[in-house]
Amino acid sequence: MTDTPARLLNLLSLLQTPREWPGSELADRLSVSPRTIRRDIDRLRDLGYPVEATRGAVGGYRLVAGTAMPPLLLDDEEAVAIAVGLRAGAGHAIEGVDEASVRALAKLEQVLPARLRHRVSTLQNATIPLTRGDGATVAPSTLTALAGAVTGRERLRFSYRAGDGAETKRLVEPYRLVSTGRRWYLVAYDLGRDDWRTFRVDRVTDPFATGARFTPRELPEGDEAAYLARSMTRAQGEVDLDVEFGAAAEVVVARLPAHLAPVATGPETCRLHARVTDSVEWVAIRLAMMDVPFKVHAPTALRTHIQTLTTRLTASLT
Repeated sequence: MTDTPARLLNLLSLLQTPREWPGSELADRLSVSPRTIRRDIDRLRDLGYPVEATRGAVGGYRLVAGTAMPPLLLDDEEAVAIAVGLRAGAGHAIEGVDEASVRALAKLEQVLPARLRHRVSTLQNATIPLTRGDGATVAPSTLTALAGAVTGRERLRFSYRAGDGAETKRLVEPYRLVSTGRRWYLVAYDLGRDDWRTFRVDRVTDPFATGARFTPRELPEGDEAAYLARSMTRAQGEVDLDVEFGAAAEVVVARLPAHLAPVATGPETCRLHARVTDSVEWVAIRLAMMDVPFKVHAPTALRTHIQTLTTRLTASLT
């Protein structure tokens, strides 16, 4: 094999298998001399791949963890598996899967051959995910389109459906994607409104990167997460919760978002004092879905809504 770039790629593919390769075996696999293998190992090291050599009569090489993440070579099956996994996580806004996973998915789908993109889409369409039911799903293609526009600093057009059902066309300068664990939001500068806006990604359709580049503006209030939190607070206000649960604190913690932490008041009881930006309607439903006994002490609006909801649900059974 005289083509050096092709030989390096084949060598790297072998080394990414989690085992130690004797130099003589690598030389046989690539039909070159052991001296050529040593030179190629040095080339890979120069490119940032941490290849470790072992001493001995035969000697061997293996790829180890380094200080930076070098490029990886994936075969077809590995690429499809990673793409499907990223799509599943990103599409359902799983807590802890944030913008980094969407960027990775965007990069991977950009270079996937057409045959593999078709396989990923086919497998995704044939799979019914088991979700928690507490958040709207998002099309992975929408997320990757938005992520690509954010990374490429391209102006973006899309259709948007507001909370009241009104449909509008938007032209924006996308700044950042933010995951709250339950939903995805796009923070962007709306050129039609001449102001910053946040958009729920599950309400975005037909996103299209125009190709027009822009220089990112400076957010008026801190970073994107802080801006989103303040935007949500302005839109729906805050709710000061005081809820007592008839279950151990560790049981309740496992069924609440990570930022909510009840305090144990006994072996089988705990109490939550927290300020949240969700509506009382959503909080009532979320509490009912936890499947543990609870008593709301505050706010009054939440108690009233639960009473109304209880009456309505009871009447539906008569």
